[in-house]
Formats: sequence, C-alpha cells, structure tokens
Amino acid sequence: MLGEKDFDAWADGYEASVERSEEEGSYPFAGYERVVSTIERRVLAGKARTVLDVGFGTGALTSRLYDAGCEVWGQDFSGRMVELAQERMPGAHLFQGDFSEGVVDGLRQRRYDAVVATYSLHHLDDVHKVALLRELAGLLAEGGHVYVGDVAFESRDALEACRAQAGELWDGDEVYFVRDELTGDLPGLTFERMSPCAAVLTLGTAAATAPRNTVEFEIGA
Repeated sequence: MLGEKDFDAWADGYEASVERSEEEGSYPFAGYERVVSTIERRVLAGKARTVLDVGFGTGALTSRLYDAGCEVWGQDFSGRMVELAQERMPGAHLFQGDFSEGVVDGLRQRRYDAVVATYSLHHLDDVHKVALLRELAGLLAEGGHVYVGDVAFESRDALEACRAQAGELWDGDEVYFVRDELTGDLPGLTFERMSPCAAVLTLGTAAATAPRNTVEFEIGA
C-alpha cells in the first residue's frame, strides 16, 4: 500500500490522472464518471441527509453531495487530500486516518443515511475489505446503504482478462474487488458493471449482522 507521503504527493495531480484514463477508456479509471454519477444519484434519490465518505480524496464525489445539501463526514489517509477537500467543503467534518485500521473515533459514534467509498478500498486486502465494510454497514441509519465504486470484477476470470489487456499498466500492489469471492462474507452485496474494469457495489445493514468469518477491527484502533 502507498504511504501517506505518496498520497500527499499525488493529491494535486490526482484528478488530472483520473481524467486522462477516463478519456482514453482505459484501466484503471474507465467509467469513472459513470461510477461517481450513479452513486450520487442513488444517495440523493434516497434522500440521505448525513453521508460518510471513506477515502474521499480531493472530494470529487462528496463535494457534489455537499453542494446538494448533505451533511458530509469523511476520513482519508492523506493530510493533503484532507486539505484540498476541506477547501471545497468548508462545512464538512473531515478526519485524517488510516482506514486499514478501521473508522476513526470521531466518526464511529454516529449513524449515517449513506456511506460511500470511491476508488479507495482497493488498497485493502480482502480480509480487511470485508471487516471495514461490515463496520461501515453497522454505522448505517435504518434504511441506509453503503455504496462502493471501484475497480471491480464479477469473477476472477474477468479480472485476469483485464490484467492481460492492461499489460504493464496493471498495478499489482492493489487488490481489486471480485464479486464472486466476497458474497459469502457480505450477504446482499449487489454488483453493477459500469465499464470493463469498474462497478458499483451496494450493501445494506444485513452485512453488519451476518455470521463473521473474517477478522474485525479492534475498537479504538
């Protein structure tokens, strides 16, 4: 996983690199705008008032929700990302923290109408993805949903096909979502393809109370 300094250095050029990849229709950001717009519509259609964004980056998605009147809370690994996002959303409640260790205390005591995570959770291995998603589902208000937009595939075969096409561009340090390998630990997980390498995955509160076969974060981590 990249360190905080790596993310800080990438922060100012992040959106430009996303735009180039999306315009080319290439891995890893092909379909990025469709992913972000889909989640934005779902959150607003659900009349969410409080939104938690995990790994908000420069606030590309969250700032849209903020401008639409949502109360925004968030956590990101990079201090520079927090600074840039706070400039866009001066009234948002943004925290710096490593989400591989779970949700920070300042966010854990609240309940949210929606939780979003776009292009951030691929920095976690599957065990920690599941643990974090269970924790996030447990922070939902009644009727709420977790929306994840990321590089994601329905099957291992689909991932390998994308890897072959991407060639040297493929980032072997990232761990992408494979729907077929996660549904056993995340009941009710839905998968909507947005491009050959991107999808929106949705979870409800059931994921927080399902039988637990994976590690959990320690409170206060």
